[in-house]
Amino acid sequence: MAGTTDGPLARLLVVEDDDSILDLLGAGLRFASYEVAAVPSGSDALEAIAHGSPDLVVLDVNLPDLDGFEVCRRMRAAGIDVPVIFLTARRDTEDLRAGFSGGGDDYVTKPFSLDELTFRIGAVLRRCGIRSTSSTPTQRLTCGHVELDESSHRVWSGGVEVLVTPTEYRLLRYLLVNIGQVLTRAQILDHVWSYDFAGGWQIIESYVSSLRRKLETPEHERMIYTVRGVGYSARRPSLT
Repeated sequence: MAGTTDGPLARLLVVEDDDSILDLLGAGLRFASYEVAAVPSGSDALEAIAHGSPDLVVLDVNLPDLDGFEVCRRMRAAGIDVPVIFLTARRDTEDLRAGFSGGGDDYVTKPFSLDELTFRIGAVLRRCGIRSTSSTPTQRLTCGHVELDESSHRVWSGGVEVLVTPTEYRLLRYLLVNIGQVLTRAQILDHVWSYDFAGGWQIIESYVSSLRRKLETPEHERMIYTVRGVGYSARRPSLT
């Protein structure tokens, strides 16, 4: 179970009708320590905003019912001043003017990197006076017998410290932050390696095998699982 001294940095609502992008954004922003809720439509977004009190909304423009600009206009008309970052494939000046005149705070054009989006989220939150960096960085993530300390970058298996490489550390942390979720190979490559990484997904298999050798012993259940044809998942041990 993940432990933290002062909780997630901020509550984000992500509004995106493409399931694959929604999954990528959700995993990526949780990896950045944000608390993330996600909905697929404009009407769902308005309901979630009214009842969930997010600190910031990441809002796709091209939605199946109300477009993102209309969602933002309705928010502002209702007196809801939650900051909004638009995700849009539109690049012409008129579209961008429409977004900002409707009350948007920033925009990111598709295709975009998660790093860019995360930086922009942090900048908007800071402008609004909302915490975007942890004041107490110490955090421990655990999964069964495996424990990871984010402050010291140390890892233990069954109470015994295990030496891991920087890449192994990033991979393990990404799995533990998203414990119980299946992370695709593309998501793992994007987060653990660089966005312009030219190698194939086989490198993930190599690092997962190395982590398994270091962390999994006959005395403990497996905690990193392969989901054939998709990716990998960290799972807590079953309770019997």
